[in-house]
Amino acid sequence: MKTFLYTLWLSILFAQICQAQESVELAVGKADAIVDLKSTSGTNLLKATWKYQNAQIIEKDFKAPGPDKGDPLALYPTGKPVKTHDISPKAGTVDFNDSAWELIKPEQLDERKTNGLLAFGWYRIQVTIPEKLGNFSTTGSTAVFELVMDDYAEIYVNGKLNKSFGQSGGSVPKGWNARNRIVLSQDVKPGDKFQIAILGINGPIADLPNNYIWVRSATLDFYQKTPKRSEWQNLGEIIPKETALNDIFEPNTKIEKLAEGFQFTEGPIWHPDGFLIFSDPNANVIYAYHPENGNVSVYMTKSGYRGIDIGEYGQPGSNGLTFDQQGRLTACEHGNRRIVRHEIKGPVTVLADKYEGKRFNSPNDLLYRSDGILYWTDPPYGLPKFFEDTRKELSFSGVFALINGQVKLVSQDLKGPNGLAFSPDEKYLYVTNWDITDINHTKVVMRYEVKADGTLGNGKVFFDMNQAEEGEALDGIKIDKAGNLFVSGPGGVWVISAEAKLLGKIKCPELPANFAWGDADGKGLYMTARSGLYKIRVKTGGKTSGIYKP
Repeated sequence: MKTFLYTLWLSILFAQICQAQESVELAVGKADAIVDLKSTSGTNLLKATWKYQNAQIIEKDFKAPGPDKGDPLALYPTGKPVKTHDISPKAGTVDFNDSAWELIKPEQLDERKTNGLLAFGWYRIQVTIPEKLGNFSTTGSTAVFELVMDDYAEIYVNGKLNKSFGQSGGSVPKGWNARNRIVLSQDVKPGDKFQIAILGINGPIADLPNNYIWVRSATLDFYQKTPKRSEWQNLGEIIPKETALNDIFEPNTKIEKLAEGFQFTEGPIWHPDGFLIFSDPNANVIYAYHPENGNVSVYMTKSGYRGIDIGEYGQPGSNGLTFDQQGRLTACEHGNRRIVRHEIKGPVTVLADKYEGKRFNSPNDLLYRSDGILYWTDPPYGLPKFFEDTRKELSFSGVFALINGQVKLVSQDLKGPNGLAFSPDEKYLYVTNWDITDINHTKVVMRYEVKADGTLGNGKVFFDMNQAEEGEALDGIKIDKAGNLFVSGPGGVWVISAEAKLLGKIKCPELPANFAWGDADGKGLYMTARSGLYKIRVKTGGKTSGIYKP
C-alpha cells in the first residue's frame, strides 16, 4: 500500500514537468524598435557618446596556491610570491574616469583597435532612454543591449559584470564573433540611464589571428511587454481569516510570476550579491534569477549527483540552499546524500554525510543559527524509492545539527521532516512534516525550544492542518520579522501568527514548495512553485540571508 501511495504521489508531483532551459531570455523575436549605436542618428537619440582606450597587460605580484592540507582556504593565493599578469585599466565601474579617453564617432566603430595578437581594449558608452522612438513609446518596454565584437566581449552594465557558473553569453563571452545580449530593464522609464563598459578581446586566444579588435554590431533593441509577460502580473489571491493580515499585506496585493519552464523549483535563497538562487533537484541544477533585468541563468550544474545510476533518481540534485556568515553557499545534495559548503574560490567542503557511520537519507532543507550552528532535515524523498529504497541506511528521518564540528541528532519525532525556520529571536525552531502515508496525523508544524548548546527540547505540535480538505502535505516554511509563519501547506501558503492563529492563506497559481526573503528591503517573498518562480510583496519582510543577525 505504501509503495502505491508513493508512486501515486510521485506521478502527481511531477505531472507538470517541462524541460528547463539554460537561459531564459524574455525578449525574443522581432524587436518593436531598434536604435543603431553604430550610427550618429542612433547615438543622438540616446544622448550617447562612444569612448575608447587600449587595455594593457601588466606584470603583477601575486602568490601561488597554498599547499593543499585538507583545508580549502589553503588553495587560495597564500603560497610563495610569484609574478603574473593583469589587465589595466579596470574600466568597468560606473564612476571610472574616462575623460581622457579617445572619442569615437559611431561610424568609426569599424576601425581596428589595439596593436593586434594578444590584445584587449575598452569601449564605454552611456545611454539615456528617450520617451519616444518614432511612434514607439518606450515606457514599460524591455530594453536589450546587443553587441557583436570581433572577437570576444565582456560587458559591464552600471558597474556590474554579472556572471554565473557555466554562463555563456550575456555579460561574458558567448563565442567567437557571436552576439551578446543583455536585458537592461524589463520596465523601461524615460530618462533611465545605463552605463555600459565593454572589454574587447582578440581571439581565438590559443590561435591568435593577424587581426585586431572592432565592433561588428551594436544596437539597443526595444520590445513591447508581451501578452505572456502581462499575464504574469496580478496573479493569485490572498484569503484573509483575521484582520491582522492587514498588517502583513498592502490592500489588493497580488502575486507576480517571474520565470517558468523548470522541472521542480526548490530551495531558494537570496545571494549576498543581490540576486536569487534556487534549486531544480529534478534537473540537477541551481539557477540564478537577477531581478534587475529578469534574466535566469544556470548558476551551477550537476548540483547534487554525478553517479552512473542517476537515471533511477527523480530528484538527484541539490534541494535546500543557504549562506554562512562568510557568504559561502551551503547546500543539501540529494543524490550525494550530504551537506556541502562551496568555498569562495571553488573547492567543496563536505560538512556532513553520515550519522554514527551511516549515510544520511537525502538532506532536504537547512539553515544556520546566528552563532554558526547548522541545522538540516533528512527525509528519504531524494532516494529513488523513498522509505523502501535499499540504499537507505538510517531507520528514521531526523533533524540534525552540526555543533562544534560534530553531527548531533536533535529530533526524530517526524517521519518526514522537511522545512525549518527560526523564530526571530532564535528561541524556537519550527519544523514542517511531509509524510503522506497517514493523512490523518501528519500535516503538522512542530515547534522546539532551542537550547544554548544548540540541541532542541520540549517539542510540541504548534499547528495542525490535518482537517484541511486539500490533499497536499507540508513543505517549506519562512518566518517574517514579526514572527508570523508562511507555510507551504494544503492548497496554498498558510499565514500563521506566532500565537498559532491562522491569519489567512495565499493562493498561488502553482503550489509553492519553498520560500526566500529577498530584494533590497527584504520585503519580497520569493516562492519556488513547481515549474515556476513567483514573488509577493510583504510589509513585514524577513531576513535575506541564511543567518539571522539580531
